[in-house]
Amino acid sequence: MALSGMRGLSVFISDVRNCQNKELERARVDKELANIRTKFKNDKGLTPYEKKKYVWKMLYIFMLGYDVDFGHMEAVSLISAPKYAEKQVGYIVTSSLLNENHDFLRLVINTVRNDIIGRNETFQCLALTMVGNIGGKEFSESLAPDVQKLLISNSCRPLVRKKAALCLLRLYRKNPDVVSVDGWADRMSQLLDEREIGVLTAVMSLLVALVANNPDAYWNCVSKCVRVLERLTRSQDIPQEYTYYGIPSPWLQVKTMRVLQYFPAIDDPNIRRSLFEVLQRVLMGTDAVKNINKNNATHAVLFEALALVMHLDAEKDMMAQCVGLLGKFIAVREPNIRYLGLENMTRMLMVSDVQESIKRHQVQIITSLRDPDISIRRRSLDLLYGMCDVTNAKDIVEELLQYLTTADFAIREELALKAAILAEKFAPDLSWYVDVILQLIEKAGDFVSDDIWYRVVQFVTNNDDLQPYAAAKARDFLDKPAVHETMVKVAGYLLGEYSHLLSRRPGCSPKEVFSIIHDKFATVSTPTKAILLSAYIKILLHSQTVDPELQNHVLAVFRKNETYLDAEVQQRASEYYALSRKGPSMVDVMAEMPKFPERQFLQSALLKKAEDTEVDVADTSATKLRLMQLTSTAVVVADQKPANGVHPALTRVPSGQRNIEAPTVPVANGGQSPAPVDFLAIEAAPTHSAPESSPLVGPGDSLALALMDNQASTVQPTGSVTEWFDALCRKDSGILYEDPFIQIGLKAEWRGNQGRIVLFLGNKHTAPLLSVKAVILPPRHMQLLTSNVPDTIPPRAQVQCPVEVTNLSPSREIPVLDFSYNNSSAMVSFKLRLPVIMSKFLQGATLAPADYIARWKALMGPPNKLLQEVVRGVKPLPLQEMSDLLGSLHVAIAPGYDPNVNNIVGAATYFSENPTLCLIRIETDPADRTQIRLTVGTPDTSVALELKEYIKERLVDIPSGAAPTSLPGMPSPADDLVGPAASLAGLI
Repeated sequence: MALSGMRGLSVFISDVRNCQNKELERARVDKELANIRTKFKNDKGLTPYEKKKYVWKMLYIFMLGYDVDFGHMEAVSLISAPKYAEKQVGYIVTSSLLNENHDFLRLVINTVRNDIIGRNETFQCLALTMVGNIGGKEFSESLAPDVQKLLISNSCRPLVRKKAALCLLRLYRKNPDVVSVDGWADRMSQLLDEREIGVLTAVMSLLVALVANNPDAYWNCVSKCVRVLERLTRSQDIPQEYTYYGIPSPWLQVKTMRVLQYFPAIDDPNIRRSLFEVLQRVLMGTDAVKNINKNNATHAVLFEALALVMHLDAEKDMMAQCVGLLGKFIAVREPNIRYLGLENMTRMLMVSDVQESIKRHQVQIITSLRDPDISIRRRSLDLLYGMCDVTNAKDIVEELLQYLTTADFAIREELALKAAILAEKFAPDLSWYVDVILQLIEKAGDFVSDDIWYRVVQFVTNNDDLQPYAAAKARDFLDKPAVHETMVKVAGYLLGEYSHLLSRRPGCSPKEVFSIIHDKFATVSTPTKAILLSAYIKILLHSQTVDPELQNHVLAVFRKNETYLDAEVQQRASEYYALSRKGPSMVDVMAEMPKFPERQFLQSALLKKAEDTEVDVADTSATKLRLMQLTSTAVVVADQKPANGVHPALTRVPSGQRNIEAPTVPVANGGQSPAPVDFLAIEAAPTHSAPESSPLVGPGDSLALALMDNQASTVQPTGSVTEWFDALCRKDSGILYEDPFIQIGLKAEWRGNQGRIVLFLGNKHTAPLLSVKAVILPPRHMQLLTSNVPDTIPPRAQVQCPVEVTNLSPSREIPVLDFSYNNSSAMVSFKLRLPVIMSKFLQGATLAPADYIARWKALMGPPNKLLQEVVRGVKPLPLQEMSDLLGSLHVAIAPGYDPNVNNIVGAATYFSENPTLCLIRIETDPADRTQIRLTVGTPDTSVALELKEYIKERLVDIPSGAAPTSLPGMPSPADDLVGPAASLAGLI
């Protein structure tokens, strides 16, 4: 029977592997699941072996990616089996299918505990492995004491103790209270005397977690850690199985050095001397070899040693030795080693007195700036930026400017920003600074932010001697045949303010300057037109003699633009026309710009921007980085007031993480009113389910995790807040929130980039609602005008709160309603998301096929403005339903425009301050509807980025963290950068 059962399992696996397509595989899996379900219903007729066989099949089906929503009880019941083969299956399948919040796990706690405290070491290992994989608060509270006893027991074999240490580490990460500082500081010190390397490695992993949270409690472990390193570096008593390519346990060496980095500087001279001897041996014994595996292990130890050397602030000679070693690494051919060398050399910049040593390798670092690998180019750019000072600033900035013309588009913005900062910080004279910035704008105008040319204006305005030189240079750049619009802005401003200082130079008369600037007027955008109009009036009024011809030209421009569509340009033209008719008496009105206040002048916006945009491990010490990682999962306290009026929920999060938010936690408030519940946290991670006791989780909000303090309010929504919000995203009227005391309804209408929302606040109670407050927290890209809400809503009455909305720029951030009221017995407070989403500002655009294709080809560039991504985990919808879903976002579908019938093409206009036409294409795979390739193209790449992520959020069922790859039957994105455009262009 055993052979036939095993043969049946093998036949099933073979059948699945031989399926020609996904439909056949799905049919075979469904057939087997139906058979297993039938067998489990007749549980009385199943032998333990048959049950084990079917549970194995369930696990295989689950590993193929199919949902297995039954048979969990059968898998759990196998844990109680007396035989190893059945118990093993129960533990493995349970740890794979169930998460820490599953109710069935409570049924096996006693069985797992009996296995842990039993004498059967095999059963102990199975139980510890499952507890370590699943974790969970209930397991930690019930089993942690038994796991600790196994770890410190001298009678257990090393294999069991090693698993106990790793299991305790997982329980500690889930519930830090399971390890008390008072009792475990001495125990950890004793455990570091362990001679068995496997146990010692597991204990060191546990110590890393403990020290990260409370280093002061474990100072007695420092000397033991140094002894461990001495033993390893001298290869004393190291078994062969723990020697990796001749390196004694590199994993233990790395973890031990990492532990030491959490402690402040070591003052004990003996310990410090021993540690530096160990580090010296590591540095001396490291060199690049041909064996990749040995290189990986050696470099892991080396770079952790470098981090420890920097942390300990070692002597100058050792620091110079570290820099020399890294200098060898950045000169080798292997790209991985070069990358690590550049990254760690950047970290070395944080240490004093090493910059001169690093400068000796400047030529090699500049050479790395042209490496084929973009990651190496980024690291070399970071290193050049960090090592720059007054002595080498000119050389480095000139190299950056030369590299700018050939640099990748992905790196140009960062490159331009850093070159501008270096030119500002280390300029030998201000004229050189002006030259650098103007060259920067000329070579990479698309990637020069407004902050950069604003900064030039500040310098020129505050330095009188610089003004003629800057104006002359700006006039020279305008003479060139191709001038970027940013250069037109800078030149327009500088010539408008200071062209009168050049009036005696050839070709710089007011009339000639006006003619040069006005040649660019017709081709620039509206904001630049406004700047040029200001320049015209200043050129006219600052001219030393009245030139009738110049005056007629300028007045004609003003009259022409008095009817311009844009209000800003129209207003300027009208006012400047009136001012110019007043004559010289109005010169004072249009006087030169005053100097910027010294305090404001010294605070460079560029430096602030660089600090905001640079998030790089190379700029952070290893200890700080690990502390940041450990605290990055900190929960958000629900009753904290938003800082500076900006709610934390309105801050941007990386793509792919938008739907995963930290849950709120209970906060003791000393008997005051309950803490507000943050309904923004209803989209928690899918592996967590809402506790049954959660007071404000309505039906359907199984993913909600909204907790209050110990005095939890009895007020809870009468329905699902998520479903109400989703419904209002699809339509413009409905319920936003409702509980036994109040109902908040919403009605909206939208036109272009403007909208009007009316909130209907209805008191359902027989008593008045007091202390009513409604505050809307707007995102940065949106203007909201609200009216006051009455402090009291009478019984059975309704009040209205109109809100005027203006969308200024593309973003997926949405406003938040912070609402509170007193129902005569308690204060109720909560936050609600308002359905002001991107699709509200979209309007379908119908284009003829030729027009659509022409616009698509124009977006191909250069530069290429088509953003493309392969999206996995898409809701498996038929093609028509996916087309309807895209249409519900106010995108006009264009059937037949794409030669591939399995693709969807559409267009829409996104309304903000500058309306933008958006072209959208979805490529599907008929064999697998769970993945698509999404392409969005707009003239404004910021609109394309936000719209692509917004559409992806609507199509994806579960966010995928996998990197984009190609779909079956489609070219990979790397090989088909213009693939969508090419296939559409084939229609012409």
